Amino acid sequence: MTDSSQAGPAITLAGVNLSLGQGAARVHILKDISLHIGTGEAIGLIGPSGSGKSTLLMVMAGLEQADSGTVTVAGENLTGLDEDALARFRGRNIGIVFQSFHLIPTMTALENVAVPMELTGAPDAQERAREELVAVGLGARLNHYPAQLSGGEQQRVAVARALAPNPAILVADEPTGNLDEDTGKQIVDLLFEGQARRNTTLVLVTHDAGLARRCGRTVRLRSGRIDGE
Repeated sequence: MTDSSQAGPAITLAGVNLSLGQGAARVHILKDISLHIGTGEAIGLIGPSGSGKSTLLMVMAGLEQADSGTVTVAGENLTGLDEDALARFRGRNIGIVFQSFHLIPTMTALENVAVPMELTGAPDAQERAREELVAVGLGARLNHYPAQLSGGEQQRVAVARALAPNPAILVADEPTGNLDEDTGKQIVDLLFEGQARRNTTLVLVTHDAGLARRCGRTVRLRSGRIDGE
């Protein structure tokens, strides 16, 4: 893993605060978060349920916008960008793997991986999708629909979709949460192999302390604040 002290920051958060909800139901989720993550570094985000891990990941991926503070990812300040600009930024720079697979049921595995790249104008989207699906062991399942795939196979498609654009940043939110232990280990191995092969920055949200220790650094959240590294 690349040491963040020797590489430029891929992600920098400074004084980030975020509240969700309205009126009396509004909850302060992230509280004065400052964090630097180096290029090529793998970070495990851990902490109890409700500590803000997934919300912090969403902020890094440009899926949520902070109320205050600055968020700089892959050299771009995300603060104040509109939804269209954020979507373009994610398409160029961010690969995302969720606990739920989020595959489009009416598209084949190949289409699920290729279409997001086609939307960003990648001329070789089909070939890159095919190569990435072969790399995750699904070369014989390219034309299968999600309903024809097991949970582990669907998550492999999701990993291929995240890695195929060669993103600068890969974020994963409990990627093994819906899988059995053996299948989950295979998915995690694929994530780390993809990250190491490309020197991609990986941010992994997990409840599993053992999994977090596979990362180069662990960041613990508690009640919306960084509670230690």
